[in-house]
Amino acid sequence: MDQPTPHPAKPGPEDQPVVCARCGARSPHGAPPTWTCSVENGARQFFCVECARANLRAIEGRLDSSWW
Repeated sequence: MDQPTPHPAKPGPEDQPVVCARCGARSPHGAPPTWTCSVENGARQFFCVECARANLRAIEGRLDSSWW
């Protein structure tokens, strides 16, 4: 046949395990839509729902997580 063989999809960044930068909670299949993402000092950090809710005012004030 003249059709190319399909290659399996490579795992993207959304398929990588993610760890909460604050409490260490793990999400094995990427960050759920309820998690918060922040870029601090050029590094992307994720925060679980509980940590994001507990520190909502600091996040809205754009304080680095080291200040929480």
